[in-house]
Amino acid sequence: METKIPLIVVSGYHVNSHTPSDEYLIPLKLTWTSTGALEGGEVRYPKPSMEKYEFAPKPLSVYTGSFDLVAQFKVAPHAPAGPGAAVGKLRYQACSNRACYPPKTIDVTVPYQVQ
Repeated sequence: METKIPLIVVSGYHVNSHTPSDEYLIPLKLTWTSTGALEGGEVRYPKPSMEKYEFAPKPLSVYTGSFDLVAQFKVAPHAPAGPGAAVGKLRYQACSNRACYPPKTIDVTVPYQVQ
């Protein structure tokens, strides 16, 4: 089972990709804290863009605009039928065209139904 998790970066801002250009930059990262009756939780990230900004000496690996993360799960062998939710944390560092801001972590919940 896979599910798309849509993300939107406000116009005029970008977030570092899951593979940032420099070690000191905070990558976009989704981690699962609880998957309930599901197993796995591997996350596929889109291909980032390489963009040049005033504050950076070299192009940065970033995401802008709207994009999807794709989470893959397997239903556990003895999972009970019914609803549930995979719960995770999305960590990111947002930047404008002039500066980067402190990293943030937000909660992500993906509902599911086991048949």
